Amino acid sequence: MVASVRMNPDPSEYIQHHLQNFASKQQTSILDFSIINIDTLFWSIFMGLITIVILALAACTVTPDVPSRFQCAIEMLVEMVENQSKAIVYGNRRFIAPLALTLFLWVALMNSLDFIPVDLPGSLIHWIGLSNIIPHHRLVPTADLNGTLGIALGVLVLMLYYNVKIKGFKGFVRELISAPFGPNPLLWLPNLLLNIIELLAKTVSLGMRLFGNMYAGELLFLLIALLGSIWGFGADTTVLGFIGHVLAGSIWAIFHILIVLLQAFIFMMLTLVYLGQAHESH
Repeated sequence: MVASVRMNPDPSEYIQHHLQNFASKQQTSILDFSIINIDTLFWSIFMGLITIVILALAACTVTPDVPSRFQCAIEMLVEMVENQSKAIVYGNRRFIAPLALTLFLWVALMNSLDFIPVDLPGSLIHWIGLSNIIPHHRLVPTADLNGTLGIALGVLVLMLYYNVKIKGFKGFVRELISAPFGPNPLLWLPNLLLNIIELLAKTVSLGMRLFGNMYAGELLFLLIALLGSIWGFGADTTVLGFIGHVLAGSIWAIFHILIVLLQAFIFMMLTLVYLGQAHESH
């Protein structure tokens, strides 16, 4: 445990400590855009670089001869993403399909950081003597609402870009004020408000869905870690805490593999759906 937490914290203090980000400054209000969560930024960029390395390595080592297991795995993933993009997006997919592939791997890698033991980062920081500089640290960028909404805002920008690219600026504005109730000038304002709300709802729900699932998974890992903290190798029943910690941790980690991949897949599919809708006209 790092120096900012007393030696024997209660469960509430333990959880609160692990759910705080290493930020540029302390947050004093609910909404403050001047705060930067440095750990979220670092790990999301780091996982993005690993994603690029994996894809670049796959492209450089591809061979028409007997493929390696790595090449087979990447080819299966590429085929899966291509089939999904072909079924959803009607138009040029030269950018969208690679985007979906990159997004799936990136989100999956960020989610996978949840498998690292919750106390390991703090222990390493304390061991190298940086606990006074880095009092808090969270590994999973997708368990931070700022991280998931940031990715969702990127998807929103792409939605707007493809709407303008496919339909033209005038066509996009015409669609905003004429759908869904028709082109009657008296209905322009209701149409515009509904379409703006729809765009914002897509963005918020895209980020909130991923955040909610990963935050819940992180919180459950913390509760399992607390279960392990009550055990002792004495002749009393506290040894059940150790047994419960090992069993619950193992079962949840195995089940969490499905959640990690499923949430990455859902995020990729919703992105394809939203970009596919940008290619359509009402």
